[in-house]
Amino acid sequence: MAEALARSGPLQDLMARLRAAEARVAVVRALLPPALAERVQPGPLEADGSWSLIAPNPAAAAKLRQWLPTLAAALKARGLGDGAVAVRVSGRAVPAPPGPAGFSRRGP
Repeated sequence: MAEALARSGPLQDLMARLRAAEARVAVVRALLPPALAERVQPGPLEADGSWSLIAPNPAAAAKLRQWLPTLAAALKARGLGDGAVAVRVSGRAVPAPPGPAGFSRRGP
């Protein structure tokens, strides 16, 4: 597998961007409050260097946006890009809470 990676330029590029995104999210999670840090997911690091954080809901995204100046400065100070970070909200559907005992929300 290591040989295949070594011979494939696109795979090498992808692996390098994955490692860079992991380094960035480690810095971000170390700075954020624990409850927020555990819910934030890293977005892909694009070839142009743009990067985003994915929040689970709009409220978490709003809180992340308040932290952006601090996060950007920390990333830039560590040489992890220009410090620009976008915040996006996850498009995953959140399951509905269960209904009262004995009842289903799905219908008959």
